[in-house]
Amino acid sequence: MQSPFLPGLPIGFPLLPVPDATGTLRWPSLDQSVRQTIRAILMTRPGEWLLQRQRGVGLGTYLQQPNGAETRRRLREAITREVGRMETRIKLDGVELAPSGERGEEITITIRYRIKRSGAPGTVSVTIRPGG
Repeated sequence: MQSPFLPGLPIGFPLLPVPDATGTLRWPSLDQSVRQTIRAILMTRPGEWLLQRQRGVGLGTYLQQPNGAETRRRLREAITREVGRMETRIKLDGVELAPSGERGEEITITIRYRIKRSGAPGTVSVTIRPGG
C-alpha cells in the first residue's frame, strides 16, 4: 500500500512539497520537480551547492558582465554543462539565448528538454539583464 505522505513515483531532488490551504504537504509532480531543479541550478553560484561545491550556473554573476557575444557564449556553455550534469532525469534538447527587451538589453534563456521516463517535452525560460 502506498503511503499518503510520500510521492507516488520517485521524483528526485529537490523534494519541495508545498502546503495547500489546509496545511497538507503536496509533493510536486515529476515535471514540476524537474523545473524546480533547473531553476535551482541556474540561480545557484558555484560554491553554494551543499556537497557539490563546483556545481551551479550562478545567473547573478552574469548581471555585471557586458551584454555581448562572449558573455552569451560562456553562459550557454555553463548552462549546458551544469544542467546536463546535475539534472539526470532529462535529455537536454537545447539551450537558446535570444536578445529581448525594447533595445535588446535583456537575454531570454530558453532550455528545452525531454523527461527520460515519459518522453514528455518541457521548457524553462528565464530573462536576465546583463551589462551592469
